[in-house]
Amino acid sequence: MTLVLFNSYAFIGAFLPTALIGYAVLGRFGTEHVAQAWLLTCSFLFWGYWYPLHLPILVGSCITNYMIGRSFSQVNDSVTNRRALLWLGVVSNLVLLIYFKYCVFLVQNVGVLTGVDFAVQSIVLPLGISFFTFQQIAYLVDAHNGDAGEYSFVDYCLFVTFFPQLIAGTIVHHREMMGQFTKPVRDRLNERNFAIGVTYFALGLFKKVVIADNISTISDKFFAEAAVGTELSGVEAWRSVLAYTLQLYFDFSGYSDMAIGLALMFGIRLPFNFNSPYKATSISDFWRRWHMTLSRFLRDYLYVPLGGNRYGKARRYANLMITMVLGGLWHGAGWTFLIWGALHGTYLMINHAWQSLRMHLGLTGSMGLAGIWIGRVLTLLCVMVAWVFFRSSCLEAASHMLSAMVGLNGWIGPDDQLARFFEPLPEGGPLRIAHHVLGGLTPRSC
Repeated sequence: MTLVLFNSYAFIGAFLPTALIGYAVLGRFGTEHVAQAWLLTCSFLFWGYWYPLHLPILVGSCITNYMIGRSFSQVNDSVTNRRALLWLGVVSNLVLLIYFKYCVFLVQNVGVLTGVDFAVQSIVLPLGISFFTFQQIAYLVDAHNGDAGEYSFVDYCLFVTFFPQLIAGTIVHHREMMGQFTKPVRDRLNERNFAIGVTYFALGLFKKVVIADNISTISDKFFAEAAVGTELSGVEAWRSVLAYTLQLYFDFSGYSDMAIGLALMFGIRLPFNFNSPYKATSISDFWRRWHMTLSRFLRDYLYVPLGGNRYGKARRYANLMITMVLGGLWHGAGWTFLIWGALHGTYLMINHAWQSLRMHLGLTGSMGLAGIWIGRVLTLLCVMVAWVFFRSSCLEAASHMLSAMVGLNGWIGPDDQLARFFEPLPEGGPLRIAHHVLGGLTPRSC
């Protein structure tokens, strides 16, 4: 498993140098085809190292989708034939995704409703299956619409499996990637790209290892306590949720930065995935800044095909809710992810209703500095409440955390550092009082 972690010693010390040096040498002294084949082999090795038995799944998925995509240019002009071919491709991708990611969840819930114990065993989830499934569905839709070019099989496989983006969260589009793989390797591998790539990778590594991993100790502790029913104080709950809010950003943003840096070392540019999302002034603005490639996919390949905002407000709100619920389930198979998506769908509906009301009242001007900060605070609070469901292991744990956040267990617990400020002051002078308040930061000899 360590090989697929960008921050592991095995990846940084062995896999990355081997892949990069081999690619550079073959690109300079060999042929383009050999260099691309080397990079593709490294990508398959990277993906299959953790669980080799899954490798045929990824290879088979690439072959199937490539053949269907190429078939669109060979079938006759019958709309029915082309649409049937598209449905074949999309459904085959979704069946694979549903089996591995949602089968256990669906069967368990059917068992709860029917009272039947199906004794379903857990299924090992292929790494990054959600990402490469979405990328290939987008390719098939564009190929059906005549918006995808004629790509070689190796280039197509690299577009799907290129290891910097395969599991790091960036959902790349074929138009962004294919043209880059066709450029000569020696033109792409240069000092400038390598220097920028190393810088991005180092910054992302710092975000992940130094910031996110250290903050996670706070959020993990309190969310684990909430999961077993421990009553948290309001201060503990909000500290935990704030810690997770920061942890998730620096973890995900760090991995995205590492992916961008790794790709640049190979002369490939990946799209940015974050744009200061916690500075968003509305929930719509948040989704234009957070996981930008996922937002783009959901908009272009789900929300717009559902009808977008073209059929009235009621249909628009329904499309928003469907899009966000499915986006929530895409992150994981569980009721907590479904509710997280539904919350964001509700937020977006309220946001669009508010914007419509402002236009109706003629309030189309700038919100001013105060309005901007009010929007930022409200948006961040809504996002943090939703993160409770995203992080919690079950609905009961989320309920415990939310109850604590609204103060049902009191705001200050006996173990809170803040409680020291409200305890009776001890006798013995200023130094003993300072020692009492600071919790032992002053020398005990005082």
